[in-house]
Amino acid sequence: MEQQHMEKRWVYNQEASPEVVDNLAESLKISPTLANILCQRSICTYEEAKAFFRPSLLDLHDPFLMKDMDLAVNRLTEALHRNEKILVYGDYDVDGTTSVALMYSFLQQYTQADQIEYYIPDRYKEGYGVSTPGIDYAKAHNFSLIISLDCGIKSADKVAYASSLGIDFIICDHHLPDEDVPQAVAVLDPKQVDCLYPYKELSGCGVGFKLVQAFCLQQGIPQEEAYKLLDLLVVSIAADIVPITGENRILAHFGLKLINGPEATRPGLAALQDLAGITTEMDITSIVFGFAPRINAAGRMGDAKRSVSMLLAQTKEEAFRMADIINESNKERRDKDSNITKEALQMIAEDDFLKNASSTVLYKENWHKGVIGIVASRCIEKYYRPTIILTQSNGKASGSARSVHGFNVHNAIESCSDLLDQFGGHMYAAGLTLPVENVPAFRQRFEEIVASTITADQKIPQIEIDAKIKLNQISRNFYNIIRQMEPFGPGNMRPSFVSECVYDTGSVRVVGDTHLKLRLTQDGYYDIDAIGFGLGDYYMPITKGIPFDVCYTIEENVYRGNITLQLRIKDIRMIK
Repeated sequence: MEQQHMEKRWVYNQEASPEVVDNLAESLKISPTLANILCQRSICTYEEAKAFFRPSLLDLHDPFLMKDMDLAVNRLTEALHRNEKILVYGDYDVDGTTSVALMYSFLQQYTQADQIEYYIPDRYKEGYGVSTPGIDYAKAHNFSLIISLDCGIKSADKVAYASSLGIDFIICDHHLPDEDVPQAVAVLDPKQVDCLYPYKELSGCGVGFKLVQAFCLQQGIPQEEAYKLLDLLVVSIAADIVPITGENRILAHFGLKLINGPEATRPGLAALQDLAGITTEMDITSIVFGFAPRINAAGRMGDAKRSVSMLLAQTKEEAFRMADIINESNKERRDKDSNITKEALQMIAEDDFLKNASSTVLYKENWHKGVIGIVASRCIEKYYRPTIILTQSNGKASGSARSVHGFNVHNAIESCSDLLDQFGGHMYAAGLTLPVENVPAFRQRFEEIVASTITADQKIPQIEIDAKIKLNQISRNFYNIIRQMEPFGPGNMRPSFVSECVYDTGSVRVVGDTHLKLRLTQDGYYDIDAIGFGLGDYYMPITKGIPFDVCYTIEENVYRGNITLQLRIKDIRMIK
């Protein structure tokens, strides 16, 4: 059987102070193991644990703590009173389209039909962020206020251009500002150096929500009107991979409650859930894998406005009609992504230099620009190293970079800036454009930089482990406390455990060609079911009765109406 797995580093999270752990375990009446996991997440007192396990909307921060919030609310109120035309402008990804749907659906209640519109730039003709054609559209149709969501903080020149045409901007963004902050009427971005807002990790949609919240507070509108939008906000939080800590955790908790509750009123999300074949309760993971690719596909393969139309649909029929179109876009995206990934992996496999390099840089002029970021991530699954996939767009080589844990790909690209026309992004993902003739020189320079700066550890994927436990510590009560730690995501991952020297009871089998199904035991007692996706190559040594260490998370398995606990294995280490 071909080897399916890649070697992984097991990294144990630092244990908290025993005294703090014991006090927390005692006050919460939980095991020290679980208390230690909470302490690792900066939940060290009874009060912090209470706020963590019982999220409350009352703990959301005052939106007026955000720099320029008063200016933003005043300008918006003025525009509504004077019947000005307002253009809600957002990026084409999930965060952008949910932001636009949130702001547009809220403001629709306070405007005439012809007073408000939304605008999503074309991914291929206009590119990311605020565009000149977008501003020209606003001028041609007499809009005097643009609210930009999930973009705008890096658009000082575009905002100045709009200003010269008599168009004001309110910017709602969460990206890091440049030194040159746009001269807009209001710039809402908690990452501004002089913004004292206590929580810095909101999504773009989260910043838009804070504007809605502030408007409600100033106008005496019940906060419940803002809370009705949390289903859209949790989709952006999940898809944009922002930390699910602090305020984001509260917003995500209540957003999921809205999606899963009896009052779920958004036909667009219901249609997506149906098309994704999700029959269980939605969580962060099912949004990331079920909703996000479909919403994103509209922008990748056609027109992101379709996603907004679906999210705003008033009837089930309209929502399903739009969702069907989006689902077709997603199928097309999947086909392209799969074909290009195969081609890319083949290019590496057939080139000795690429096979043994510290980085991957591939260029092919006819690859579809909409999926190259996904292809870069897929290549990393097979060849774990910083990866850049380039295609031709408007006569230039244009592409996406993805990185590995701990390696700053943005800095590595910046070191090649003399070969580039433009680039931007952050530590783990970036975009770049360069003349096609510079690709060979760029590939060589990028490889030299990566090879000289990447560490041996960074070349091996790591699994963060919360605790080493015995299998017999896993009980229904133990699992129920873990469940209450949801929603899981960056900053609050599902706890991972290691149990040492375990055996299979004799039931190990391979399912679906590459997956392992086992029943594990330790110290001769306590059996528990386990599943290991892509770990089929361990079948032979396990059948020989060789003991092994296992790294896993704990989940529920529902089979024919029976609910049991099972381990989802992340990695196996045979004991030699």
